[in-house]
This record gives sequence, structure tokens and C-alpha cells, in this order.
Amino acid sequence: MSTAAASGAPLYGLVLAGGHSSRMRRDKATLEYQGRSQLERTMALLCDRVAHAFVSVRAAQQADSQRTRYALIVDEQQDLGPSGGILAAQSRHPQAAWLVLACDLPFLDGRTLDHLVAARAPDRTATAYRSTRDGLPEPLCAIYEPTSQAALLRAVQSGQRCPRKFLIEADTLLIDPPDPRALENVNTPDEFERARAVLGEGVTASPKCIAVQYYALLREQAQCAGESVRTAAGTPSELYRELKTRHRFTLPPELLRVAVNAEFADWSHPLADGDTVVFIPPVAGG
Repeated sequence: MSTAAASGAPLYGLVLAGGHSSRMRRDKATLEYQGRSQLERTMALLCDRVAHAFVSVRAAQQADSQRTRYALIVDEQQDLGPSGGILAAQSRHPQAAWLVLACDLPFLDGRTLDHLVAARAPDRTATAYRSTRDGLPEPLCAIYEPTSQAALLRAVQSGQRCPRKFLIEADTLLIDPPDPRALENVNTPDEFERARAVLGEGVTASPKCIAVQYYALLREQAQCAGESVRTAAGTPSELYRELKTRHRFTLPPELLRVAVNAEFADWSHPLADGDTVVFIPPVAGG
């Protein structure tokens, strides 16, 4: 058993709120759901489950009124992304294990956090959820043990700044989330509006009937040329994720094109009842 496990390292909490929110075009920490900012909501979830909770910020955010309501940990190095925030927290309190959360998880709930804390393995480097999309670790809803600090620092110094890659190579315990949707993040204005429709206004997505057509490998794996699907999916991206699980599709969405009602469309295109959706695989051959 490691020193951390033997000493019962206390669990501290860190909400990562130091990003630039470039795709959202506004500060994601200030987005409101059910009358509370995302940062406020995430901190409320976190505080009941850790000994001390902090907000991770960039140096330029130290005076921000939304963030100064909480204890802050300022990045010690710039432009390291989430890894920089985690390292700054570990540097401040090296004796602690850290429950690290992104501030853009509007569907995150207490049950998911309780499940993660209960599954914590102090004798491992980290405990993280396994993504239902690709089976890889979800680094921004995970527990990092004190022993992870030196390894993460070495990874960053060698040029590897991605916390997911770090967890892949580390001694990480991977567990399945009780609710996969709890780990969905919100990065764009369209995603924010859809999340607000579900959470902020208390409205559940209405089921709709979508006609889906398959070609090539997708047709083989679905064992049909098309089907009528009753779904609450709001976009082609959500629909494909649902169908990928149902039919065990092996093609990732980035290799496909999507058409809605005979017109090429973006993966975030809103779906309506009666739409026809075609997922188009890459053309084989030369």
C-alpha cells in the first residue's frame, strides 16, 4: 500500500474555471442553469464531498467577482490547460488527493460524485470514469492521488500536457459512470441552449420519430438499410451516439458526414419530428 493510502490522504476539491471559453464566446463559469451559475452549482456539489474546495483560475482572473467568492488557486505556469490547474493545486497542498471537476458539466449530479468517491482507490495513481464514447479516461471528473503529482509534473515537462493521456499511461482505476450523460460538457452556444432547455427550464426533451438511412459498413453492422427511430436525441451527434451503442457501430463520427432531409448538415443541427437523417461513411476504393 502506498504512503497516501496508509495515511488516508484527505480529499480536497478543485473546480477548473481558468479556461478561455473561446468556443462558447462567453465565460462558461458564469452560464446560468436553474438560477445559478455553473461555477456556483459545481462548487455546491463539490463542497459537501471534500474537506476543502477551491477554484482553479488564471492569474488574470484573480479579481473576477464570480470567482472571488471562493478560495482560489492560481495557475503557477501559463498555457498548460487543465494540467496546469491540477499541478498548482498539488503544489499548494501536496498531502491531499484531489477530486477535479470541469466547470462545464451541467448534467453532473451528486449521485455521480458519490459513486466516484466510493470507488476511490488510494493505492492507485488516480480513479476516473471510463468514457462511454471511446473507453478512455475522463480526466475532468476524476480523483488524483498525491502520488500523481511527480508523474504529472514529469509528463508536462516532457511536453505532454493532456491529462487524459496522462491517465491512460498512469496506474488509473477506471470505472463506469452510473449516468453517462452526467459527464457531457457544454462548449458552444447551441449546446448551452439545449442544456438550458433540459435543465434550466425544467423541460425534458420530447421524443421524436426520425427516419435513419444506412450505407456501406453502417448498413452491414445495423443489418438493415434504414429504420424509424423514436428518440429524444436533439442533434445528429446525440442520435449517432445512441445508435452507435445500439448497433455497435465501429466508425467514429469524425469519419462520417451527416445529411438531414437530403441536405448536408452540421453534427449540432437541431432535429425535429419527421426528419430523415443519413450517416454517410467514407467512400472505399480509389
